[in-house]
Amino acid sequence: MATTAEEAACTPVPIKRDRFNPCAVIPYGLDIDAIYQSMVEFTDFLGFINTQLNSKGVQRFESMLMPANFSSMVGEFIIATIPKYCKTLAKNKYHNGHPDLLPEGRYPGDSVQHEQEGIEVKASRYLRGWQGHNAEDCWLMVFCFVASRGSDLAKGIAPRPFAFKRVYLGQIVKADWIFSGRKEGSRRTITASVTQSGYEKMTRNWIYSDDDVDAVEEAAEPPEEASE
Repeated sequence: MATTAEEAACTPVPIKRDRFNPCAVIPYGLDIDAIYQSMVEFTDFLGFINTQLNSKGVQRFESMLMPANFSSMVGEFIIATIPKYCKTLAKNKYHNGHPDLLPEGRYPGDSVQHEQEGIEVKASRYLRGWQGHNAEDCWLMVFCFVASRGSDLAKGIAPRPFAFKRVYLGQIVKADWIFSGRKEGSRRTITASVTQSGYEKMTRNWIYSDDDVDAVEEAAEPPEEASE
């Protein structure tokens, strides 16, 4: 039986070890191998889940969830997985604490509400305009990816496998953020966006780049995806 496009899209694009930047500056003992292993673990996880869903006639995970929820899930998976391969970092156990990854043992119980030491992690479908709820001095690492949306079918967009496109890392400061307003009557949370200066810091210190992956949305994040 021929493989359908939906079935083919269940298997993420493999992570390419030779697409990492050996010159990237990475703090707190984190290295390329740990980042690579966490990305591979996520694609293995998603491929397994999607294959099982497809066998039951259920749409893929990335098509099922709201876009911002899926992006959040990608980020949370990476945050939880990196400490498995990097013993100098720990997940921040404080609910909604900042940053997401802390120097292991620096804070009691690896739990802190707000500190500058550590790495904040985001995952996004977008290559710039990343958003957060606060303007922070921090190391920021962003995993940019391609993935289907639940609205694709209605728009005539063919199923496409999940793929990591870029990983960026930079040490940004409050001046590298700008707060986004909201229209009268809007209920969305006011957010801060990374400015051009922050974007340049991030992209100069790129960690992963796969130009074989296309169809990434180049624009800044729209308001409805501010939680990404």
